[in-house]
Order: sequence, then C-alpha cells, then structure tokens
Amino acid sequence: MKELIIAFGLFLFVEGILYALFPSKMRNMLKKLELIKDSQLRTGGLVFALIGFVIIYYAKN
Repeated sequence: MKELIIAFGLFLFVEGILYALFPSKMRNMLKKLELIKDSQLRTGGLVFALIGFVIIYYAKN
C-alpha cells in the first residue's frame, strides 16, 4: 500500500511540475486533445495502462 501512495505522489509531482514550468504549453496541449477522437484516446490509454502494468509486474519480481 505504501508503494501505491508513493506512486500517486510521484504522479502528482510530475503533473504539477509540468503545469508550473510550462503553463501555456500545457494549456495548448489540452486544447489539442479536443481534436482527438475518443477511440484514439481510449486505445492510447489502454496501451499506456498495459505498459505501466508490465513495468510494475517486472519491478515487483
């Protein structure tokens, strides 16, 4: 459970630092997200979730 809390904290840190350092670029990137189809976002999300799962699986073993 401790690792999950650390991972979530790291996620928030990385996201926060990106918005703090590059606010205008992050805003532009979010606007571009509206142009991407839902199916493309879903596929990309599933691919990254799978990659994350594989990394966690191998890191824990």
